[in-house]
Amino acid sequence: MPARRSRHLLDPDDLHRSHRRSQSSHASLTSVQRWVMSVLAVTTILHLAAGLVVAAVFMDASRTDARIGLNVIAAIIGVLAAVTARVIHHKSPLSPWLLLGLTPGLVGLVLVLH
Repeated sequence: MPARRSRHLLDPDDLHRSHRRSQSSHASLTSVQRWVMSVLAVTTILHLAAGLVVAAVFMDASRTDARIGLNVIAAIIGVLAAVTARVIHHKSPLSPWLLLGLTPGLVGLVLVLH
């Protein structure tokens, strides 16, 4: 009976299979890294957009122009968050997903103009 090799050692008789396994684990790791990076980037950017909405809500009610302006900027920043996620995943930046980026600004406008 042949001696059993430890899993961390290379098997010279089975180099092709271990090489394929290594490639698939590398691809999987790259995918996970992209997802983590995009989630962190989008979350950070959306915090900025949410901060602008909060600033608009708590701004003096007589400054309607400034309140609307802050919400427009929040919407633009939300769209940039969506673009960032698409670019990190090597997708075209132009997509219907960009409409989702308008959400912070639209929610802010509803809160401000209500």
